[in-house]
Amino acid sequence: MDPELKAAKAAYRNAKAEGNHREEARWANVIGDILKNRGEYVEALKWLRIDYDISLKHLPEKHLLPTCQSLGEIYLRLEQFPDALIYQKKHLELARDANDVVEQQRASTQLGRTYHELFSRSEHDHNSIRSAKKYFKCAMDLAVRLKENPPNTKSSFLKEYIDAHNNIGMMEMDLDNLHEARKILTRGLEICDEEEISEYDDGRSRLHHNLGNVYMELRLWDEARKHINRDIMICNRIGHIQGEAKGYINFGEVHYRTLRYEDARAYYEKALRLAKSLEDEDALVRQIEQNIETAREAVKVMADIKKVEQSLKKLKRDIASARGTPHERKYLLQLNAVLESLIEKARMISAWEKHCDFAKEKKKIAAELCDKQRLGDSYLDVAESYQKLRKFNKAIKWYNKSWEMYKAISNLEGQALVKINIGNVLDSTENWREALDAFQDSYSIAVEADLPDVQLSALENMHYSNMIRFDDENETRRLKLLIDKLKKSEEKEAEAKSMQEDCCSETDTEADDYLSNSGSDDFCFTKTNSRSKTMNAGEELKDDAPLMSLYQSIKGSSKKKAGYKESLTNSTKQDAQSPSSQKNQSNDHQTVVGRKRVRVILSDDDDEVECSSRKNHDCLVEDLPTYDASKSKVSECKIQVKKSSLGSKSAINVEESKIEASLSTTGDQVNIDSLKAVVACSYYLQFPSEKRSEGLLPIIEHIKCAGRNLESLETVEHLKEVLGNDIVEASIDGWIHKRLIKSYVDCCKELSEVPNIKVLKKLYNLEVSDDEIVVSECDLQDLSITPLINALHSQRSFAMLDLSHNLLGNGTIEKLQNVFTASGQSYGGLTLDLHCNRFGPTALFQICECSLLFDRLEVLNISGNRLTDACGSYLSTILKNCTALCSLNIENCCVTSRTIQKMADALDSRSVLAHLCIGRNSPVSGNAIVNLLSKLSTLKRFSELNMRGLNLGKAVVDTLCKLAGTLTLSGLILGGTCIGTEGAIKLAESLLRGTEELVKLDLSYCGLTSNCVLNISINFFCFILELNLEGNPIMPEGANSIYSLLVNPQCCLKVLVLRKCQLGLAGILHIIEALADNSCLEELNLANNSVPKEVSALQYDLSVKSCSQNQEQKLDAMSVDDNQEVPCSRKTADHQLEVADSEDIPLEAAASGVDDSCASSCQRNSSPECHFTQQFSNAIGKAQNLQSLDLSDNGFSAQAAETFYGSWTTLRPLSSQKHITEKIIHFSTRENTCCRVKPCCKKV
Repeated sequence: MDPELKAAKAAYRNAKAEGNHREEARWANVIGDILKNRGEYVEALKWLRIDYDISLKHLPEKHLLPTCQSLGEIYLRLEQFPDALIYQKKHLELARDANDVVEQQRASTQLGRTYHELFSRSEHDHNSIRSAKKYFKCAMDLAVRLKENPPNTKSSFLKEYIDAHNNIGMMEMDLDNLHEARKILTRGLEICDEEEISEYDDGRSRLHHNLGNVYMELRLWDEARKHINRDIMICNRIGHIQGEAKGYINFGEVHYRTLRYEDARAYYEKALRLAKSLEDEDALVRQIEQNIETAREAVKVMADIKKVEQSLKKLKRDIASARGTPHERKYLLQLNAVLESLIEKARMISAWEKHCDFAKEKKKIAAELCDKQRLGDSYLDVAESYQKLRKFNKAIKWYNKSWEMYKAISNLEGQALVKINIGNVLDSTENWREALDAFQDSYSIAVEADLPDVQLSALENMHYSNMIRFDDENETRRLKLLIDKLKKSEEKEAEAKSMQEDCCSETDTEADDYLSNSGSDDFCFTKTNSRSKTMNAGEELKDDAPLMSLYQSIKGSSKKKAGYKESLTNSTKQDAQSPSSQKNQSNDHQTVVGRKRVRVILSDDDDEVECSSRKNHDCLVEDLPTYDASKSKVSECKIQVKKSSLGSKSAINVEESKIEASLSTTGDQVNIDSLKAVVACSYYLQFPSEKRSEGLLPIIEHIKCAGRNLESLETVEHLKEVLGNDIVEASIDGWIHKRLIKSYVDCCKELSEVPNIKVLKKLYNLEVSDDEIVVSECDLQDLSITPLINALHSQRSFAMLDLSHNLLGNGTIEKLQNVFTASGQSYGGLTLDLHCNRFGPTALFQICECSLLFDRLEVLNISGNRLTDACGSYLSTILKNCTALCSLNIENCCVTSRTIQKMADALDSRSVLAHLCIGRNSPVSGNAIVNLLSKLSTLKRFSELNMRGLNLGKAVVDTLCKLAGTLTLSGLILGGTCIGTEGAIKLAESLLRGTEELVKLDLSYCGLTSNCVLNISINFFCFILELNLEGNPIMPEGANSIYSLLVNPQCCLKVLVLRKCQLGLAGILHIIEALADNSCLEELNLANNSVPKEVSALQYDLSVKSCSQNQEQKLDAMSVDDNQEVPCSRKTADHQLEVADSEDIPLEAAASGVDDSCASSCQRNSSPECHFTQQFSNAIGKAQNLQSLDLSDNGFSAQAAETFYGSWTTLRPLSSQKHITEKIIHFSTRENTCCRVKPCCKKV
């Protein structure tokens, strides 16, 4: 045993024997630190947990500071990120309470690293990158503060200052801002020199390490080698084995990228020996072994390329001898196929110079074949080469040529793919707005051509741009939902296709024969044909697809390196088959369209934050934190809270994260009521313990700035500016007793947890009673909900519990069962809303086991949870035993006919069930539904049925019509049931004959046509309050019937949804004009009704400027050296601004022509816009009773939307609200704000 470790353990045993808890904890921490430095992380964790338990039980709270820091670091090294965040946030909280700036700086650095790791492993984690930026910036600010005003003379805090530069530089590299990263990291080294820091300091090692990565991505190999070599020397000198191993990995990466594969393997072998000497670096060892295998395979591929090049020479001789003969075309096609094979192999091993040579040869062959499709493909290959070589000027030139060629042959897929690649180049050169425009153009083209794969690629790139470049949280969230929806749709299609393809055999094609002489393809990839279809990893290439589909995006998929702890760079810079890639190593190695994503590069920052030594802290820790550590920003805003009755004032800090928590759902606008709740809860948290024990929270009457009331229409940015620069006063109008908030805060303190600001806001809601507990969308998990569950024990009785849209599992229901049992309450209605969580079937078992719920449970909503058919018997028990149950929702719970049949068997005439939702479950047979409907017809109170998304056949429709004749139905939700025009007419006739008064009818996406609307009696629709016809091709003809309905004096409609009904702009206008004589309709949705021709005619942009000027200025500043070029103006002909390539041919010169990639997105026709804008404005100005209007996705420009809103406000000057983005046009009132409630959360 190490003498140091042996002595530490002996000291620990002595302290334990003496009962000296302080020394016992200190030595446990020392032992953990020794084991951590030896790489024995699991054993270190055991000792640090001992330290934490002793400190928590026996020592003052301030002694938790160092142990929380150590636990946070060890969990980070073990890649247990949720646990790491818990202790790191607690570390920061304790440091702030103790006013310890040094520990705050360390905690902020650790939090930045953890969030950085989380982002590097995610695809769509906006919160992690924002949090990483926030905490690294905070760490830098604190480091500057410590350097300028050190709290003691023992340290100058230069180390923290230097490491902060390293982290900020690493983050810039992570965001693909390589030049900014180089600048910051170089400045870090300059500080080391200026302050005469030891040349073997570990801080220098980290800076050299990340600079090596930066220069590697810039393809400046000599500089990269210099810095990586320096990193290795320092790590070797100070005994940092892990850092030395990672340095050798990076050396191997440089050699791999310069095609020196044997040298790369040698360095990987060195790294492997070092990594194996560490105890718990299994992930690093696995990564190095994978790199070695990749380099070994690359050697085989390079040998294969050389072999095929020899056969290429023979084939060229055959072509020369066959010129002018009938065999010439055959040989040219063979040569084309061989070149395609070589291009693919070169792409796999990142041999971009060879890739470029092969691509240009292929371009010549395509020209000789007079094949414009192949010519466009070859331009794409050449452009890819230049992009990877960071010759961006030439890349743009060749992409534009490819665009022109695809446009000439009306190849929409090719145009869409080229736009994505142009966007990627522009993004690499920091032309972010132009890049986003290119991605959006690609998406529009892909939608027009119905190309789901390309749509997904464009959406992912748009998501990346909005998340990373513009930090647009709302647009990022919207795009993420679109991506998820599209992926689910593709998965379903793939499953359907796979069942068919299992029985199909494929025949060889002409191109396969041509490839037969090109050598073997033994690098774990499938042989590709000359024309291949867009595909995902693992799919087979189709014989007749265009070649350009292979090159959908130069970004490729994310390649991440395990074991890298800090430095990131964008996957644009990662070669397609890098040895450091640990993911996406499938048999299909073609470049795949994907959004710009990040990968982890080896970093050497594991020892960045020193383990806090045991020391005394003079400042007492406050008994409760005054902020939400999980979300708080660095900066704070002071608000003076004025007590109206006494006239006294006190200042509280409201952090930017809490201001963001008050965002409304309409974009970047602030919900003033939510902000008041944040202020009230923050004010309460700053009370001393005695004051908080009363459970009284302030009622905020006004929030004023410079004497003016802040309104809900304030933007977040404006509000932050106001709160930062002006005196803001919040006046208290009274006090309200919130017993549950008091209990929740007390329970948080007992568990050493930080109160969740979202939970506090929900519990503070002044519009609900104390009997209604609504904590939806609070990011709660089984562990973090514990304080609230404990608080509910003191609440005992409540009538409603809403836990929807959280991350809760079965453990929470088990805890809730204890709450219900402990309350002893066996009467009084209870609503349980549990939808959209992570509950499984045993969650229902817990409900079945709680007999006290049998007489209480009235409403149970457990939709959106993966219950599966395992829940069938539990649902049956609930239906039988819960005698008060009147509403049950199991929509989208992955149940099938088996569960539906069990539910039908459990129902009898004594049931009081009134509302049932079984939609969006699959597969559910017609027989099961018929049996269920038969049972429902025997219930006396049943009134509303939701079967959205089920496929209803004729037998079900017939049974449903009979049910309509026997029951008094108030709601029938049949969206997506495909009942068709015939079924809808038959159902309408049955409902008309019945005695019921239907309140709500949903026939969306049922395949209804204009004939259906014309043939159904207007009297049928007149007495319905909510009508949804979304997704049915009603066409302009049906718009006339809707007009007649709305002007009918008997019309009672309050909500009408006509989204995606192909009404056309004239139809939309006609319907809005009807509202001048309608006094009932409150909500109208006319989104997505314009036809393509109308959209192209109406798109109008007043901000048309010279795309070239802005782009040229930006790109000119990006030049690094002679080998790195940036794109010149796309508006100007590229071939006029640089020397043409020697192999340019007349055909491509004709194809390059005039570059209209900018003009295509700038030129608009304004006359229809002007015509319709005035008509729409007049109609909207007369719709006086309307409270909500949705005109999204109809091709209206921003100027037109603002004009419409002007008309909207004339009738609603005080309550008008708008939500306008690129695709969204929502008008509403303050009482009926748009987007305020998720569709699944609307009350029945």
